[in-house]
Amino acid sequence: VRLGTNSIHHIAMGRMHAPGKGISRSARPYVRQAPNWLKNLYSADDVKEHIYKLAKKGLPPSKIGVVLRDSRGIANVNALAGNKVLRILKSKGLAAKLPEDLYHLIKKAVGMRKHLERNRNDADGKFRLILVESRIHRLARYYKRQSVLPPNWKYESSTASALVS
Repeated sequence: VRLGTNSIHHIAMGRMHAPGKGISRSARPYVRQAPNWLKNLYSADDVKEHIYKLAKKGLPPSKIGVVLRDSRGIANVNALAGNKVLRILKSKGLAAKLPEDLYHLIKKAVGMRKHLERNRNDADGKFRLILVESRIHRLARYYKRQSVLPPNWKYESSTASALVS
């Protein structure tokens, strides 16, 4: 970023354990409402019922969004149903106890520990496990601050496999 010029550049926060800045992404449509043809096909209640059905099958919110997008043509649930998938699930009491991103990090750490039990000399694996577990701790700290997790929740590698089974 050069100072003194009229153009404004955004400084992107870097990745935690990688060199990239990660600012590349696709742009979402400017119009925040669902298109009329989609409103004519599905009502908000239809979408919510479909979300409940998929959640009862055991799908996480991200997979529910992918199924709705690919099979029903619903790109943005919020525009059609008035709420995001996770909020809809929470209102019905179908949301998971652990947030999805934290769950997947813990699942990755459990898999890495299992690998390290068989391959004790994998020095790079040990290092990567430390990085993954530090991400788990950072994310847990955030979710405690946001009151998503209880304040006494703690990640322990010995009990982690029970969390993701």
